[in-house]
Amino acid sequence: MIDFTNVDVINNPYPHLAELRKHGKPIWHEELNLFLAPNHKDANEVLRNKSLGRIFKAKEPESEWNVFNYLHSDSILDSEPPKHTRLRSLVMKAFNKNRIESLRPNIVALTQELLNNIEDLGGNFDLIADYAEPLPVKVIAALLGFPTSDEYLLRPWSQAIVKMYEVNPSIESQEGAKRAANEFAEYVHGLMLLRKAHPTDDLITELAQVEEAGEKLSTHELIATCVLLLNAGHEASVNGFGNGMVAAHQNHSQWELLQRDPEKYSATALEEFIRFDAPLQFFERTATSDLEMSGVEIKAGQKIVSLLGSANRDEAVFANAHDMDITREHNPHIGFGAGIHFCIGAPLARLEMGISLPELFKRFPKLELEENPVRRQTFSLRGYEAVPARTS
Repeated sequence: MIDFTNVDVINNPYPHLAELRKHGKPIWHEELNLFLAPNHKDANEVLRNKSLGRIFKAKEPESEWNVFNYLHSDSILDSEPPKHTRLRSLVMKAFNKNRIESLRPNIVALTQELLNNIEDLGGNFDLIADYAEPLPVKVIAALLGFPTSDEYLLRPWSQAIVKMYEVNPSIESQEGAKRAANEFAEYVHGLMLLRKAHPTDDLITELAQVEEAGEKLSTHELIATCVLLLNAGHEASVNGFGNGMVAAHQNHSQWELLQRDPEKYSATALEEFIRFDAPLQFFERTATSDLEMSGVEIKAGQKIVSLLGSANRDEAVFANAHDMDITREHNPHIGFGAGIHFCIGAPLARLEMGISLPELFKRFPKLELEENPVRRQTFSLRGYEAVPARTS
């Protein structure tokens, strides 16, 4: 059975996932004590089936994990209706389509600023550290109202917390996640108190004031929402952009299309980036009642994982599924999730990549990547630590 901690699987999971799809149904993983759903039909069903829930199990001892626990139990990601319905309704009143679209001028300006900085570096730069990462971090930080001087804190906190989403996080990762959760929550709580006393035009202020049918966000819910928005607001952008760029560069014909006409292909390219090498690979849910999926009985209390990256390579759904095609029009990928747990950061990620991808190639039409990108040694959240590049 597949070992998600194996270096070969982490570096290139897709041949191993293709073997899982041959079963044509969910598969029991004895070591992890859960089912795997590798096919598009079943992985999509896992995300949508109302007999499955995103049930957070508190870490113990509570005295050590208290903050980490409420950052999850009081967030949209790890709750189910009716709590999920209430939280999402309140959050979406503030983090809505109009607010996201209003960020466009800021994203354009930040993109140009980063491109100017890359020019100043003299030709060699890191696609992740100098471009893919700072843009979404700066955007979500500005949206929430974080001081520019503190932006450097956010990505390390986020990366420490999301290491807990891996299959078997190490003791070191667990300790790092606890520290990051405590520091992040304390920081956001301080900002929340400041904004309540002195409101400004930012998302923390609005979240503190938002109300619907007499309902408001509690202190823990507001803090958990801000932490989730930071994570969801940049992880998909950073990793989706990096994964897609490396994959496109490895396919010369796709890279040539981006160099030749980035505006024409950017919309379909960013969707193909997310499909071809999904930034999120592993999403777990738990049966709240007995159900059947593709002939497999799943009992109440048993867990099943939607293997998003595998689903996005399903040959039954995608023509030439193992080939990157940035011109792909029919692209029903589930890289951003589906159903009530569709990523709330997806519209922002699409807006950011829809601007930053073509602008990068327009500024540097002879852009090339070096042959030694450094992949993060994680399976669930798939991405690169560094992607060396040159502008000509």
